[in-house]
Parts: sequence; C-alpha cells; structure tokens
Amino acid sequence: MEQYFSATQKMEQEVMFPSLLRGVFPQEGAAPAAESRTDLYERYQLLKAIKPMVEKGLASVGDQSPSGAHTDMDTSLDSNEAEGAQLEERLSHHLTGLQQVLTHLTRDTNALTRRYSQILEQINLSEGQPSW
Repeated sequence: MEQYFSATQKMEQEVMFPSLLRGVFPQEGAAPAAESRTDLYERYQLLKAIKPMVEKGLASVGDQSPSGAHTDMDTSLDSNEAEGAQLEERLSHHLTGLQQVLTHLTRDTNALTRRYSQILEQINLSEGQPSW
C-alpha cells in the first residue's frame, strides 16, 4: 500500500507537463497491443483519478462497522465458527485481489514516471545540439 502511494506521489511531483505523454505508448518502439491503445497521457489521467478513490475507500473501511456485529445469543457456536471461517476466506480473497491491483497500479505508475524522465532527457539533449 505504501509503495503505491509513494509511487503516485513521485509521479505527481515529477510529471510537470503531462501533455508530453500524448502519443507515447508504454513500450517504446513497439506498436501498442490491439486491445490496449491507451497512450501514457491517458494512463496518467487514469492513475490520477484512481488515487483519490483508493484513499477514500481505505478511509471508509475504517468507518464501517462489521455487518454481523449484532447476532442472537441463541446462535450456536458451530455456526458462528463456520461463518467466521467463511468471512476470513472472503476477506483473504479480497485482500489478495486488492494487493494484485495495487501492485499492478504501482508498476504502471513507476513505468510512466521513468518514461516521462526519458522524454525530458531526450528534450534536454536535443536542445543542447546546435540546429544548423
């Protein structure tokens, strides 16, 4: 989680001119995949839009009380244990999915930031050469 927030913060600090990412695809020199024709500018916009949703979602998780908090006293211990095991399994499944999504987003964010730095280096190199 911290890696994701760190990567997005670094991206926001480094990418000063997002328009430089227009028409630049994730893998330089390779044509974009047929199913994924989004350039880095679109990915940048998406990553920026996702960050507040992740932050808000994490904040709301802390505010919610468990839905099964009010159970009847007559409920047997076995059914509570079975329900608890089922809830643990569901939570584990969702946390695994969340971890995978955050890992993917972190990787995309880091790749976008690296590519932006490469673009700036190319611009700086071309400005240093005399144009005859």
